[in-house]
Amino acid sequence: MGHVLLEIAALFLSVNGLLCVILTCALPLWKVPAFQGANLVTAQQTWEGLWMDCVWQDTGEMICSTFDSMLALDHGLQVARALTTTAGVLGALGILASIAGASWTRLVEGEPCKARLLSAAACSLLLSGILQLIPVAWTANEIVMEFRSPAVPEGVKRELGQSLYIGMGATALFTAASGLLWFSCSKARAQAARPTEYRPGQASYSESQYV
Repeated sequence: MGHVLLEIAALFLSVNGLLCVILTCALPLWKVPAFQGANLVTAQQTWEGLWMDCVWQDTGEMICSTFDSMLALDHGLQVARALTTTAGVLGALGILASIAGASWTRLVEGEPCKARLLSAAACSLLLSGILQLIPVAWTANEIVMEFRSPAVPEGVKRELGQSLYIGMGATALFTAASGLLWFSCSKARAQAARPTEYRPGQASYSESQYV
């Protein structure tokens, strides 16, 4: 029963991790306008994401435009797109594998096969978390370096956006889910390897019947 609860908890964490990856990928909140005290550093408020950027006009209107040309993008953004998309795909595959290999489902028969599926799901979720962390950490480091650099004009400085924090949360959720699945696998294997105690039943006849 203990490993069943671990599998359910891992599924809950991994599903939330996948939702975080989707939000990280979709929201244009990787780079947001920089603030110093109560004043904006940038004269024009611009939010940047993986697929679009949004500009807040003085009239109160927000205009969002997608990046239509892949060749016009810098290599860092292309890599971030690829890694984040791959993280989402691996996370979804890991969730499906964890459901198929769970002890409370009957999609796959046989404990060895279920154990292999859970191990594959744990590896997939862990790899998904790592792939999501790489572009998030790289972008965060780039923003911090540019913000602290005196050579960068004040008007182009940015701060860490909400998408970066959501991406970090996705990494934490996927890593925790992977750890729970590994622990569940080891616990199930330990129970399977435990020798079964033999308890002889009561004799159906008393000794007096044989005299």
